[in-house]
Amino acid sequence: MSDGLPPSRFRLGFLTHLEGPLPPPALFRGMVELFVAAEQLGFEVGWVAQHHFASGRNGPGAAASPLLFLAAVAERTSRLRLGTAVITVPLESPLRLAEDAATLDVLSGGRVELGIGSGYDETAFEAFGASFESRRRATSDGIALLDRAFNDGVFGAAGHSLHPRAPGLAHRVWQGIFSDEGARFAAEAGSHLLLNRAAYGFETRTDLVQRPWAERYLEHWRADPVKAGRTPRIGLSRLIVPAADRAEARAILGPGVMQATATMVRNGRFPAGLDLDAALDRFHAFYGHPDEIVEALSGEQVLPLATDLLCQVNPGVPTIAQTLRMLELIATRIAPALGWRPPAPAHPVLE
Repeated sequence: MSDGLPPSRFRLGFLTHLEGPLPPPALFRGMVELFVAAEQLGFEVGWVAQHHFASGRNGPGAAASPLLFLAAVAERTSRLRLGTAVITVPLESPLRLAEDAATLDVLSGGRVELGIGSGYDETAFEAFGASFESRRRATSDGIALLDRAFNDGVFGAAGHSLHPRAPGLAHRVWQGIFSDEGARFAAEAGSHLLLNRAAYGFETRTDLVQRPWAERYLEHWRADPVKAGRTPRIGLSRLIVPAADRAEARAILGPGVMQATATMVRNGRFPAGLDLDAALDRFHAFYGHPDEIVEALSGEQVLPLATDLLCQVNPGVPTIAQTLRMLELIATRIAPALGWRPPAPAHPVLE
């Protein structure tokens, strides 16, 4: 696949934390069917977040092992690209991660988009016995090793190289970042950029915080002659919940958002006393009737720089049927109004 821009304004994706009201294995099976339906609707990339251990609601499901879950998706799809957003590199063996990603890439016909990051959950680092304070250095070292593995580097005295080979993956690594410095790291490493659904710890609106990060990323990328001929990609994750009206969307979002808000307050990332509307503002949510969402997204400051839009419903926890309806509205009503065109005629979703 070329790393140039798609014919439309951006590439349309969706992101899931693999949470829902169903227990495993019904949740896992239902989520695989959701990815299949998304491909039929014309979505180009399906992304899975990684979260270790329990999330406080129904647990992270298969999100602890996104590549394993995406292997199941690969068997049921043919065109949908398979993204991780993001795998925490300091909690992984980078060479083993390279092996797993390469295996999935070969099995799927070169459809993997490997999103990685340095992590933020200090309790997970403690459980894994990893240093939270050294996570940025561990991430940089891990990215360098991944690049070496994907580019046929050799390891050990015996000169082992990655098997199976997946040379294209070297140019399909993404970094999730939360700062201007992170944007610089991503550009210097030659990684594509993933921006979170919201910028936490700021009083300024999320897109106004993240726009300079995206601009800085592009500046650093374009200043490096080694990257000449490669197009940088910027993936923009946003909480998008279309419904009949804002009241219905708020009802769908409410329980999950308020529970996530309580966690954010405990962690010092949100102030106490937020009601649902204030919490939705903090999560930079776009919700309500599709026309309202189109109008709101038309003023989104980072979207003009994005090559990929990652639509998500988290921290809402709708049913799979509700999520499917939202994806249908995004693909048929919202994304086309923003300049997106499906790569091929979308097929009707089977009931």
